[in-house]
Formats: sequence, structure tokens, C-alpha cells
Amino acid sequence: MTNETKITEHHDVAIASARVPNGVICLISALYFHGMTTQIPRKVWMAIENKAAQSRLSSPPLKVIRMTTPSLTSGIEKHTIEGVAVRVYNPAKTVADCFKFRNKIGLDIAIEALKEYLLMKKGTVDELWHFAKIDRVARVIQPYLEASV
Repeated sequence: MTNETKITEHHDVAIASARVPNGVICLISALYFHGMTTQIPRKVWMAIENKAAQSRLSSPPLKVIRMTTPSLTSGIEKHTIEGVAVRVYNPAKTVADCFKFRNKIGLDIAIEALKEYLLMKKGTVDELWHFAKIDRVARVIQPYLEASV
């Protein structure tokens, strides 16, 4: 980052992405990035490969989620924030991940994410279903999806 780079609301995401280049912004941080939550994450939620060494960042605080290759590499969007290449999951993958990790973030956040995804038309039901199958949560998400559509 240069001195002329404007600091944005996603500054912590840019810093974390620069320090953990193979990580992917996920869950609450991805929801916030896509404007799909009222929650402001206190930590940067980042997915890394199951067997990767965990980065030891003191700032910004990280919440590391470990994923296997198919889940880790699916649905990644690339953005540039403050001059830093940032990898973040797309909205459909983020919602599927919220259901996969509902015990870590809370079922209420997963349901809110699904409602916002549909309300804001961030993607299609087919896209969501595709990522729900990759994350192996299709049966979990199905009743919530049926109740929302």
C-alpha cells in the first residue's frame, strides 16, 4: 500500500489478505463485504487449507476456518482493496458456508444471510444450491430455502 492509498471500511480485510495471501475472506467478514449483514465483524474471518500453517497475526485479529480443497477453492471472487489483491467468497458460497459453520457463527446469522441473499438478489437459488452441495449442507439448508422462497 502506498501513502496515497485511501483507507476504506475494509482496511482490516486488506491487511489480513496481504499477510495471508492464500487465505480467503469468509463467513461474517464476507457477509459484511457483500453488504448482507448488520453485524460488524470484530475479527477478520479467513478460510485456509486444512493442513496449512496458521498465520500468527496480532493485528488485525483473525478467526481462521479450515476447509478441505473442494470447499476452499470454490466460489472465490478476486477484488482489489487499498491496492491489495483480496480473495473473498461470492455471496452464494458465503451463505452455504454460513450453514456449514452454523455452530461457529450461530444459526441466526446463517438464516439472516439466506434472507438477505434472496431479498437483495445477490444470486440465484441454483447458485446457492450448487455451493450447498459442495459444502455438503444441501439437506440442512433445504427447509430454510423452501420456507423463504
